[in-house]
Amino acid sequence: MKIEPVTPTDLDQIVAIERAGFTPEEAGTPAAFKTRIANLADTFLVARDEANTVQGFIVGPAADSPYVLDAMYETSTPNPATGGNQLVLSLAVAPTAQHQHLGSQLLAALEAVARKAQRETISLTCLDRLVPFYEQNGFHNDGVADSDHAGEIWTNMVKPLR
Repeated sequence: MKIEPVTPTDLDQIVAIERAGFTPEEAGTPAAFKTRIANLADTFLVARDEANTVQGFIVGPAADSPYVLDAMYETSTPNPATGGNQLVLSLAVAPTAQHQHLGSQLLAALEAVARKAQRETISLTCLDRLVPFYEQNGFHNDGVADSDHAGEIWTNMVKPLR
């Protein structure tokens, strides 16, 4: 697998992977992903197999907030060149590519981008069942998020970069 920045032609594959990994209420819409591709191309990475098919992706904005806020799922603006915190709105892997450490590879690739841009932290929200996965990737549990996204209870996971 090679991990590289997203391209606009990846939209349909990304939406399909998102829908396979999240409930309809949790999943980003095609319109939201189109905006993220346009505004967050520097922090929107895809993993491609030998056939150039997208097998997974990670995306999120850089922001002053140390945590993902619900409004960030609806709108996005271009990232600052440096500083702030790297957030993750979505990390998803195609069902056929799961259990191959691709999620961890995508996290590491986005972390490298964030470190180069001198971000303070990388953080995300997840459901309780995913807390161990993120802890294995160096994140710590910062407690219940102030979020009602999709009517779920989310946990803030944070990894300091400095």
